[in-house]
Amino acid sequence: MAAMTAAPLQFLLMLMAGWVNRRQLEAIDYLKEENRVLREQLGGRRLRFTDDQRRRLAAKGKVVGGGVLEELAGVVTPETILRWYRELIAKKYDGTTRRGAGRPVRSPTVRELVVTLATENPSWGYTRLLGALCNLGHELGRNTIKRILAEHGLEPAPSRGKRMPWKTFLKAHLGVIAATDFFAVEVLTLTGLVRYFVLFVIDLETRRVQVAGTVRQPHGAWMQQVARNLTDGVDGFLMGKRYLVHDRDPLFTKDFRDLLERTGVKCLKLPAHSPNLNAYAERFVLSIKSGCLDKLVPLGERHLRVAVTEFFEHYHLERNHQGLENRLISTAVLSEAPVNDNSPIARRQRLGGLLSFYYRRAA
Repeated sequence: MAAMTAAPLQFLLMLMAGWVNRRQLEAIDYLKEENRVLREQLGGRRLRFTDDQRRRLAAKGKVVGGGVLEELAGVVTPETILRWYRELIAKKYDGTTRRGAGRPVRSPTVRELVVTLATENPSWGYTRLLGALCNLGHELGRNTIKRILAEHGLEPAPSRGKRMPWKTFLKAHLGVIAATDFFAVEVLTLTGLVRYFVLFVIDLETRRVQVAGTVRQPHGAWMQQVARNLTDGVDGFLMGKRYLVHDRDPLFTKDFRDLLERTGVKCLKLPAHSPNLNAYAERFVLSIKSGCLDKLVPLGERHLRVAVTEFFEHYHLERNHQGLENRLISTAVLSEAPVNDNSPIARRQRLGGLLSFYYRRAA
């Protein structure tokens, strides 16, 4: 009786298992077809998976196995899924996050400080730099300093100290250095356009500028007279100066240089093709041209002289200079009379409003 009862039950279980297996195969066929449709929609474009998605696919793919994955032909290849699984295992045994700290990596701030100290002090060697850094609270080894300097293309102290940067030289002698240069202006006259040359001298420390002369055609005798005027014992602009920086223009003749040197002013001739070495003078030329001369048409020599004079007054009294911490060269105009925040604001115009200065009028 028991055997007769078990036989129909086994048959029923086999029937149910077959039905479930058929339903699973139908679901798998549907998913495979859905994957094919999705790949056709993508048109060969590469899918981007997040790390979480990779982990989930890798875990499921390992259970299914490579053979079944090959038949499923999913959105990724079986090799990719298995590779993700191997990477997942590798991350499990990756101990780098628990590894003790080795030699500490120097922060960019410390590296920049090492380079700054070495650049500003060419004669300092590794030991001297090490001591200076210790004074600032940074503990570095000599080899670390050596490596940082090498990475930035800085030579050791014996080689680095033999060459002084031009910027360092100028700062060390700023109070006794002046610079000179020409700039040309096209003037409209009755006979057409005539080119005039303006020679100026600038004091590098105070940024004060003086016109040394304006002429249509500079020549040697004129340059010698300019040198006499600049070194005049009463009001010469170069009084107290030791050096005069100028370019290689042939107008700075040997007679011109000798006359200056007899009064104690040594001429420093710049290397060829190096306008940046006379940056103060070049910057003044940019200022006067962009702020004044490029915005008007000089009608004759007299008009040119008036325009240059007005700009020089504006430059010295009314123009803020970034090289002087955005201050005026002369603050006399601001201290003529006591003012307060309630004083009315006035505008001073030069050249018909081309140059403007705003200040508070005395109450």
